[in-house]
Amino acid sequence: MTKLLKKYEGMLYITPWLIGIIVFTAFPFITSFVLSFTNYNLMSAPKFIGLQNYITMFRSPDFRKAFGVTFRYVAITVPLKLAFALFIAYILNFKIKGVNFFRTAYYLPSILGGSVAISILWRFLFADTGLINIFLGFLGFQSISWLGNPTYAIFTLSLLRVWQFGSPMVIFLAALKNIPESLYEAAKIDGASKVSMFFKITLPLITPVVFFNFIMQLIQAFQEFNAPYIITGGGPLKSTYLLPLMIYDNSFKYFKMGYGSALSWFLFVVIMIFTAITFRSEKYWVHYSDGGDE
Repeated sequence: MTKLLKKYEGMLYITPWLIGIIVFTAFPFITSFVLSFTNYNLMSAPKFIGLQNYITMFRSPDFRKAFGVTFRYVAITVPLKLAFALFIAYILNFKIKGVNFFRTAYYLPSILGGSVAISILWRFLFADTGLINIFLGFLGFQSISWLGNPTYAIFTLSLLRVWQFGSPMVIFLAALKNIPESLYEAAKIDGASKVSMFFKITLPLITPVVFFNFIMQLIQAFQEFNAPYIITGGGPLKSTYLLPLMIYDNSFKYFKMGYGSALSWFLFVVIMIFTAITFRSEKYWVHYSDGGDE
């Protein structure tokens, strides 16, 4: 009995994890795929309808609008967030007084940013009579309808995403600290400027970390839900109606669980395609210090 326990001891340790991944990940994953081919309203048994949900999806103007808005949101937030995170990490890499305090302070938005309370606060900040417009009025500028104008609404939501730059910043900071100081010293002797050292030494050496952060932020941006749901509700004129919000509305508001599952799988495929393209592009711009470029 003791030998048998020792043989399967490892399996016993990972049993809670196995149960969790089967019940809360694998089962919903497979079930949603099956439901995407059905007409299911949560009240009656699913009815198989083949590819009808996917046909309806591609013919829907709301879907095309939501996909365009989602793509625009990702295109705005991911580059801005990574650039800002790298900029702050680069500054915090210098030996300045109170640097530990600033590192902690800049990381806090990543902890708080995804909460409902912060989304509500953001909505009040950018309201017509909010603090941002009050500040603009104090400077002599006209107030802007940040959440009521389709042109500015998506940008306002993007700012919230960019503001949560703490996690990629910490990863960038760790990468910057691993760059040998001798490389900078040699570049200084050759008369290189700080800008030249950044683009010719710093950036090439941290491209594996840029690659990792880009993948993670890309996936998270495609799945954004809290901000459009709480701050704008998808408006105005569906200018912030992202695909995750459309999935939620169809699944739990209109009780079209089959159609919502089809939308979920489309989003999954889109994320997979963009991730695959990024991996394929890796060999052209990602450089590994051990010479393992692919």
